[in-house]
Amino acid sequence: MIHDFLPITMEDMKKRGWEQPDFVYVIGDAYVDHSSFGPAIISRVLEAHGYKVAIISQPDWTNDESVRVFGEPRLGFLVSAGNMDSMVNHYSVSKKRRKNDAYTPGGVAGKRPDYATIVYCNLIKRSYKNKPILIGGIEASLRRLGHYDYWSDKLKRSILMDSGADLLIYGMGELAIVELADALNSGLQAEDITFVRGTVYKAKTIDSVLENEQGIVLPDFEDCQADRMNYAKSFLIQYNNTDFATAHPLIEKYGEKRYLVQNPPQRPLTMQEMDDVYELPYMNAYHPSYEKDGGVPAISEIKFSLTSNRGCYGGCSFCALTFHQGRIVQARSHESLLREANQMVQDPQFKGYIHDVGGPTAQFRGPACQKQMKHGVCKDRQCLFPKPCKNLKVDHSDYIQLLRKLRAIKGVKKVFIRSGIRYDYVLADKDRTFLRELCQHHVSGQLRVAPEHVTDHVLALMGKPDASVYQAFVERFKAVNKQLGLNQYVVPYLISSHPGSDLKDAIALAESVRDMGYMPEQVQDFYPTPSTISTVMYYTGVDPRTMKKVYVTRNPHEKAMQRALIQYRKPENYALVKEALLKAGRSDLIGFGPQCLIPPREHKNSSARNGNRHTNNRVKHNNDARHKRTGKKR
Repeated sequence: MIHDFLPITMEDMKKRGWEQPDFVYVIGDAYVDHSSFGPAIISRVLEAHGYKVAIISQPDWTNDESVRVFGEPRLGFLVSAGNMDSMVNHYSVSKKRRKNDAYTPGGVAGKRPDYATIVYCNLIKRSYKNKPILIGGIEASLRRLGHYDYWSDKLKRSILMDSGADLLIYGMGELAIVELADALNSGLQAEDITFVRGTVYKAKTIDSVLENEQGIVLPDFEDCQADRMNYAKSFLIQYNNTDFATAHPLIEKYGEKRYLVQNPPQRPLTMQEMDDVYELPYMNAYHPSYEKDGGVPAISEIKFSLTSNRGCYGGCSFCALTFHQGRIVQARSHESLLREANQMVQDPQFKGYIHDVGGPTAQFRGPACQKQMKHGVCKDRQCLFPKPCKNLKVDHSDYIQLLRKLRAIKGVKKVFIRSGIRYDYVLADKDRTFLRELCQHHVSGQLRVAPEHVTDHVLALMGKPDASVYQAFVERFKAVNKQLGLNQYVVPYLISSHPGSDLKDAIALAESVRDMGYMPEQVQDFYPTPSTISTVMYYTGVDPRTMKKVYVTRNPHEKAMQRALIQYRKPENYALVKEALLKAGRSDLIGFGPQCLIPPREHKNSSARNGNRHTNNRVKHNNDARHKRTGKKR
């Protein structure tokens, strides 16, 4: 097997001695052959099973010739928008066009279209009408059935319908893509491949799916369009059928006689299969043709990171992991990760720092409990929320041993953990070894965790533990650092305008920020991305789990006020913060006292004396808070 990048030109293909590729893979990202990039995994998995894959990266969607680079593939086209949904990639939560694209050479924006999967499929269809098209990746996975689209502010059909593709692969896709390739290679027509787990297909009849009462019929798409409550009900059924062991086929009707059928998810990979996937012959770099443009920025953070797991049983409402990777955690072996780390050390660019060892949640190294691999996850409860389940296996020992082995590799100076930890899981562990070693070896001054909010009713809607749990973790973190003689801090991720949060909740969050003596440099407005519980709340105004009403702000001005409150110290936020405080009846927070957020002045027209007085009070308050936090004496 040739150890090189896959072909991106006819010349590359001829060097390999190929007359025709089996698959042409059209992707919205630059071509980066690294296991953190979905297209790299899928193409290398196919290669390992004997299939020839050629890559067309970021084709010019205004030119039909751009998808004719390799001619007609033998088996079909694969299409992915890339590592991100193309609309999230293009637009901020305020729907303003982003200026940069980390997945494009030189970070240049505008190299892929909006709704890239649909556009690429239509482009291919114009040249190759009868060739099968298989779509996948995060964009296809989270839009596989009818879904709310934030950017058009409407319920949209399945991307399989709008793209004209033949089949959709959802989830991570390694098992499904091989089974589909083998089926096509055997001579089966795409419309006859209805049996592969982890896929969605079109059907004219559903009698076979309904046999033995296996299939579940969702509310018709048109009924969901007419009544948002129908969509909330439909989504809950979808959400409860994301587990390989318990999921049923789901059927969504379009019009009179058009159906979509979602097969149950593919099974979780075994540890050996995970090792095999991540040890395929990746080049671990972007294609050298991008060097002249400055390379691909997205690789900088992941080039020297290790993916040790996938899947997450955290259950955050605003996260799409349940829909895409599932709740059952799959992990790689220590031996596989150590082999990859030792290869990193040999890279001339490696400076001694492993940037991350983790996945969606760093310290998860296996299923939440023993029964999950046989019986699947529970439909009626979460593993960590609102309290850790009594059956939850709380054990950091395997992760601790892995980190110790990585630290011991010659040439490794530091192993960071940046992919996030569950602080409630840390607290549930009676053995404090992990927290001690985390502070001692894997944090550099600041540990970023994600409490997201401070009011319990908003946290409940988010699927996060009560605020008291976060506070308990902060206190324990401080205590451990004090014992170690270290001066390190917890830096919280916060979300503004999440469903359930009104101005009073936003003010409570601002007061918490005040008491921390820390102003977040970045605040994330809630972003309604496809196929999350929180997005369904945003669109329907109800929590689909209970069908109870939820306060939702869609007003851009109120969202701006909620965001400004968290960063109330910024001078440019003054007017918005004052308006929010007055509107909420909290004028007590306008003044010069240590509990006040802003002074009673409008702009720089106020006297310098009052401005200086407020500034001095604020600085004194912040210093007091900082000294109290660090234990230092002035």
